Amino acid sequence: MDHATLNRWVEKYAGAIADEASRQKAPTSSSWRMDETYIKVKGRWTYLYRAIDKCGETIGFMLSERRDEAAATAFFTKAIARNSWPEKVVIDKSESNAAGLFNMNCQLVMNNWCWLIDVLQVKYLNNIIEQDHRFIKKITRPMQTFKSFNSAAATLAGIEVAHMIRKGQFQRPGLSGFEQFAALAE
Repeated sequence: MDHATLNRWVEKYAGAIADEASRQKAPTSSSWRMDETYIKVKGRWTYLYRAIDKCGETIGFMLSERRDEAAATAFFTKAIARNSWPEKVVIDKSESNAAGLFNMNCQLVMNNWCWLIDVLQVKYLNNIIEQDHRFIKKITRPMQTFKSFNSAAATLAGIEVAHMIRKGQFQRPGLSGFEQFAALAE
């Protein structure tokens, strides 16, 4: 089988499998760790936003061309829609991530909620997410660069789903990783 055929399959099906994986994964904790890492696409750096809970379970991910308030807000909106509102989010000193969380808290105030998301900007409490980035970097580094943004987003979605299976985030005891992947692809 040709590698171009596999690449077309990844681009076509990885996003749908990632969406199904986010629906079927086990519930996560309400304490999140959020950070972004750099991925090269067409020779330019893009940003892979990622969040995990305090136990290391993947909450969400999103590839963005920019690292700004709009991208951080879009990531939090997507992650909250799929997981529910967090009680606490630990971030690094990034102002764009803080602004994105401020926008989420503004949304809570406008909807008359009686609590807000606690935002902790502590560099060293985010070590768990920094270590989780290593898995993604280990796989993408040999690729050197992606040729298109859509291809990068689809490939990273597939990598994230494989990582979630490896972490045991799906409640399917006794099934191998391939069987769990096949169940998501049905």
